[in-house]
Amino acid sequence: MTKSPTSAERHRPRFGLWLLAIIALAASGAVWAFREPIDGYASIASAYSARVACSCRYVAGRPLEDCAKDKLAGMEAVTLVEDAETKSVTARFPLVAEATATYRKGYGCVLEPWEG
Repeated sequence: MTKSPTSAERHRPRFGLWLLAIIALAASGAVWAFREPIDGYASIASAYSARVACSCRYVAGRPLEDCAKDKLAGMEAVTLVEDAETKSVTARFPLVAEATATYRKGYGCVLEPWEG
């Protein structure tokens, strides 16, 4: 015979849900508190990656997959996308920043203007 829960037991919040809510709130607060440095690092990482990958691809002639190896430690979240028609590479830091570098004959790869 199983014991049925009392009214207080049925309405008692679960400890795990409270803990999860507290962790989510703390993480949100940390992201909000450090939003400016995060945005700055993401912008710099995107711009650097776009410029280096564009030079690697269109100046050195290496495949983009090989150029992705040139990213610095800590830039693993940055993704690279090539546009062969415009000879440009766009680097994206998910949900935060994006930068594009375009190859221009006589100048090499230059970053497109961005609000930084």
